[in-house]
Amino acid sequence: MSISTSTAPAGSAASIPETIASSTPVFTWTEGGEARSARWRSERGALPPKRVVLADDTMSADSAFRLACEGTGLLWRGDFQNARLLLQALARRIDKPAKKPKKKAADIDPATGLEAVAAPTAGRADAFHLHRQAQSHRARVLGMLLIQFTADYTVKLRRAPDMRQACKQAWGPANIAAGGTSVASLREFMGLISAHEWRKKGVEVPALGEPPYNRIHPHYGVFSPVRGEYVGLVATADLPSTKQTPFVAFDIGTGTGVLAAVLARRGIERVVATDQDSRALACAQDNLANLDLEDQVELTKANLFPEGLASVIVCNPPWLPARASSPIEQAVYDEDSRMLLGFLNGLAPHLAPGGEGWLILSSFAEHLGLRSRAELLAAIDGAGLKVLGRLDAKPLHPKVADETDPLHAARAAEVTSLWRLAAK
Repeated sequence: MSISTSTAPAGSAASIPETIASSTPVFTWTEGGEARSARWRSERGALPPKRVVLADDTMSADSAFRLACEGTGLLWRGDFQNARLLLQALARRIDKPAKKPKKKAADIDPATGLEAVAAPTAGRADAFHLHRQAQSHRARVLGMLLIQFTADYTVKLRRAPDMRQACKQAWGPANIAAGGTSVASLREFMGLISAHEWRKKGVEVPALGEPPYNRIHPHYGVFSPVRGEYVGLVATADLPSTKQTPFVAFDIGTGTGVLAAVLARRGIERVVATDQDSRALACAQDNLANLDLEDQVELTKANLFPEGLASVIVCNPPWLPARASSPIEQAVYDEDSRMLLGFLNGLAPHLAPGGEGWLILSSFAEHLGLRSRAELLAAIDGAGLKVLGRLDAKPLHPKVADETDPLHAARAAEVTSLWRLAAK
């Protein structure tokens, strides 16, 4: 059965329930002979599928995979745990290595009778873009398995967990009075559950001191500080000797607030942390309250710099100069190096005499061929800055040792650096 979905244009609200605003993506379908609609939710900004079928425990994984690859959404009406198993089955089918083609005669060295070794034709940048395309395709296919929520975020499926609190944290308070339901992909819902568990458990940050007063609790949609090497660099770099009183530090793009907290724990009297994202500011506020650092750290919604001067200005911009394909990727991808260049070009006017800017940046982009070291140094010089020194750390995350990763060579060579910058 084919069912259409739509995103309601402005002025078409009369054709859908009044509880759904005209600017909100709308998912519509027919079930039991009745036309129905619900709010469409997608953290990655995906549009609702144009074709949908109702699916349950009787649908085979092969059939589900074929439909999902065609772009047909599967609105689940079966057992919740079986839906999870189906999602895993779809992932296995996507991740299954393609069969290697049989060697042609031209691939055999006639002199030795052995396979000829061809010179590599695709560079690491090509491998990176191909990897991103594959990941985008994977997300699109896995995003076709859909579940429905009631107005209070209940999932009315057999053996479904009660995740109303997790939904409330991610999407805001439920509007029960409005009576609206919503639809989202099961994959995003599982990510929401995982984020909820991370938020409860928290991430231990040794640079913040002894347990249990050293945990950061990331909110849904806010980048988690699971890579501790960059935090360690900020915790150990020598503070500049300036005459600024009180000593002030800026944390640009604070996210969870982890670097602002580290600076405050180092004894800096006043830290101003900025971010453009409301979720990040709410997350940082909660973390600073939990760490009893609210009096030392001031949160400000700003694009890069707050007003005033600081002796230390820290920035950990997204490390890869590529376009984010969804809002949630903006913590990783910095199109045209906009945040990096914005920080460098605005740094000098905000530095107190003798102050330093600390740029936290990975060499991953260099090893992928996306940005050269010469380009970075030219940007620093062009911003009227000089390099005072650099602290390096090797990442320890699991992918560094994963030789099956298509980007393994670049990851294995990666170094995370704290660049100490000053005005010329």
